Amino acid sequence: MTSIDRIGVVGAGLMGSGIAEVCARAGSDVIVVESSAEAAEAGRSRIERSLQRAEGRGKIDSAAAVLERVRVTSDLADLADRQMVIEAIVEQEAAKVELFKTLDEIVTDQEAILASNTSSIPIMKLATVTKRPTHVLGVHFFNPVPVLKLVELVPSLLTAPETTERARAYVDGDLSKHAITCQDRAGFVVNALLIPFILSAIRMYESGFATAEDIDNGLVLGAAHPQGPLALADLIGLDTTMAVAESLYEEFKEPLYAPPPLLARMVDAGLLGRKAGRGFYTYDG
Repeated sequence: MTSIDRIGVVGAGLMGSGIAEVCARAGSDVIVVESSAEAAEAGRSRIERSLQRAEGRGKIDSAAAVLERVRVTSDLADLADRQMVIEAIVEQEAAKVELFKTLDEIVTDQEAILASNTSSIPIMKLATVTKRPTHVLGVHFFNPVPVLKLVELVPSLLTAPETTERARAYVDGDLSKHAITCQDRAGFVVNALLIPFILSAIRMYESGFATAEDIDNGLVLGAAHPQGPLALADLIGLDTTMAVAESLYEEFKEPLYAPPPLLARMVDAGLLGRKAGRGFYTYDG
């Protein structure tokens, strides 16, 4: 089984920059692609700041040495020689489909893995727009990527077993994370369980049953959760939470997956959580 040394990441937002960081920390040569030169520079700065924090905590010896293994660009063609490309762009099916069509043409190694960090979009929809569906699968990391150990591997019905095992070897071995495998169904394992829980908390708050603080404290202090569901929704991003809920509802048609009206209104208003400075809570900076 061929080892993976050259990684591409498309998207340098919160998830993409985190994925790039952990791959570089593991010794991989990493190229990150963003949509513009400005976005690329912002992504590089995000990775650099995170590495400096890791160095300050003694998690790595040298932030500068790790950063040398990362190149950030705005040209997708720079991914031509990658052995695995991980897509981490906006959680919109049409955008991801177009990207996979393009990556299929750009990445020259026909054994290269084309992976998606999607939270909920069926991998089959991405695989079938390529000429290499056997080499497409979901590789879903969790935020914050440098901290959380779990990665969901999501093969479609067309993914070759060798592709899944090659990805597992990289995730478990090189990245020292823990991979679990799940079927190609919306939400996979974690979000299929987590999103209904968060939506239930939003409905409770929306109904006036309890305040946001009391709902969250109830789960933190009464059930030993590290974070309450509404604070967690703010961390995930309310737009992402809603996108995953919509994908789950479209697939399963279960009422527990339907986004509450309050969530839709907050997304429309741009109250997206931590990244916007306001969601169920208000944040400084």
